[in-house]
Amino acid sequence: MDSANNGGTEVIAASGEKVQMQAIVYERYGPPEVLELRRIDRPLVGDDGVLIRVRASSVNPYEWHFMRGEPYLARLDMGLRPKTGRLGVDVAGTVEAIGSNVTGFQPGDEIFGTCDGALAEFAIGSESSLVSKPANVTFEQAGGVGIAAFTAIQGLRDYGKVQAGQRVLINGAAGGVGTFAVQLAKAWGAEVTGVCSTRNVEMVRSIGADHVIDYTQDDFTSGGQRYDLLLDLIGNHSLSRCRRVLSPKGTFVMIGGQSGRWIRPMGRVFKTLIMSPFVSQKLVLCRAVWTHEDLLVIQGLMKAGQVTTVIDRTYPLSQVPEAIRYLEDGHAQGKVVVTV
Repeated sequence: MDSANNGGTEVIAASGEKVQMQAIVYERYGPPEVLELRRIDRPLVGDDGVLIRVRASSVNPYEWHFMRGEPYLARLDMGLRPKTGRLGVDVAGTVEAIGSNVTGFQPGDEIFGTCDGALAEFAIGSESSLVSKPANVTFEQAGGVGIAAFTAIQGLRDYGKVQAGQRVLINGAAGGVGTFAVQLAKAWGAEVTGVCSTRNVEMVRSIGADHVIDYTQDDFTSGGQRYDLLLDLIGNHSLSRCRRVLSPKGTFVMIGGQSGRWIRPMGRVFKTLIMSPFVSQKLVLCRAVWTHEDLLVIQGLMKAGQVTTVIDRTYPLSQVPEAIRYLEDGHAQGKVVVTV
């Protein structure tokens, strides 16, 4: 029988030994094969911590960039070898134990948000990075929120300054960020056009897009329509072609970009930053951050039924390498969720 010290630092088995758990770990950069499911010590609960029994998480480009250590230039910050050896940021589950300074949660509460090392049976979060899970939202749906929802919210609201009645184009509308962006833009009163492949057209329309462009049939940069805001999650068109579809005072928000081993997509980032002061349109790079306020935003919209998590596939914890491999293929419809 386990005992959890809610006011302090230890989780100890009856024998006096630290309790172990299963978790995804990696000791070197590389393809999904570097990931292993191992038994490791369950994390300790500090005074400000919340020990989460993980029920669901999800994988994002964030995870595979850290797994592969790419682009290589980023290793100046990540380290020549992985610093933590753990992956997973999005989390949903139940509170197992709390630190002495935590007042907003109690053991047994159902929560979701972000933390470190969520691809495991247990993880430690902070009170400010978690909120209560609405009763009408499943753990799988809540576990797919995190990074994707933050990025969509901030890309549209903070960087794009979206307003009701504006024409918004979302390039990459069927992906994890894109499916949230379509729903959010619609909830905030915009006229939404989504760009996706043929197999995703009906799905993107079903989550609220007013218009859908099938990129296998039409090039959105060659059309005559002009938009007030372009949210680019793919980076498959040049900046000059993207600017063609913007109104003279329109805004281009770069979020995604084609990956590369050395510096890509940094070249496109630099070009966007350099060109921005010399054109009438606003060209910005979105760098999303985790905030409690935005967790509350998405919590309220999901509780009201205005936003949901589109889930493509779910994988068990033991199949995280397969989940990331599928995500890397670039054709996921919404989120790829990991259940624990």
